[in-house]
Amino acid sequence: MTITITNSAADKAKDFLNNRGSGVGIRVGVKTTGCSGMAYVIEFADDISSTDTVFEDKGVKIIVDPKCLLYIDGAELDFSKEGLNEGFKFINPNEKARCGCGESFSV
Repeated sequence: MTITITNSAADKAKDFLNNRGSGVGIRVGVKTTGCSGMAYVIEFADDISSTDTVFEDKGVKIIVDPKCLLYIDGAELDFSKEGLNEGFKFINPNEKARCGCGESFSV
C-alpha cells in the first residue's frame, strides 16, 4: 500500500508547511459526501496518531487514517494550476466514477 506525491505537489506542500510555521506533514483521506459518494480531504497534520499510516515521498510526510487507505491506496497527489484555478488533485486508480461537477467519486 502506498500514496505518492508529484514534485509540484511536494514543493507546494513544503511551501505551505514552511509558511504555516508548524506541522508534521499533510493528512489525506476521504469523507462521505456529494452525488457520487466520496470526496477527497487534504489538511495540515500537526501530529501523527499511533493508528495512522505514514508514507514519506519527496521529503513530505503523507498521513492517512487506515479506514481511508482502502479508497486511496495507489493514488498520487498532484498540484496543478489551470488559469486562475490551482490546487491539489488526486490521481486515483481506484476511482470507478466521478460526478459531473468533479467534487465526488465512487470506487
